[in-house]
Amino acid sequence: MAIKNNGTEVVIDGKVIKLSGYESEEYLQKVASYINGKINEYNRMDSFKRQPADMQSILLQLNIADDYFKTKAQLEEVQAELEAKDTEMYDIKHELIAAQIKLESREKQIKNYQKELGKQ
Repeated sequence: MAIKNNGTEVVIDGKVIKLSGYESEEYLQKVASYINGKINEYNRMDSFKRQPADMQSILLQLNIADDYFKTKAQLEEVQAELEAKDTEMYDIKHELIAAQIKLESREKQIKNYQKELGKQ
């Protein structure tokens, strides 16, 4: 079980916020940095700055949720590709084993034919 973090101070949009939870301080700082990056990205847009504060907050939340769902979809796609590759590799291994068994059988047949020819 993870140990609960008693509190980490992070700065988000110029405000110091104390966060606690089971994540490390480094992780919480990384999350705060991501949010600050989004805030800075949007603050460079004049159309965003003209919006009321509550609308700015909603737009940021929507953008972060959009990032989350796009990343989740990419992860699911990569996982599906990995599963397909695993299945393909499994099939190829079985084909290889079948080919090896067939080769060994043919080699035995050749040895038997050679023995028969040697007896004649």
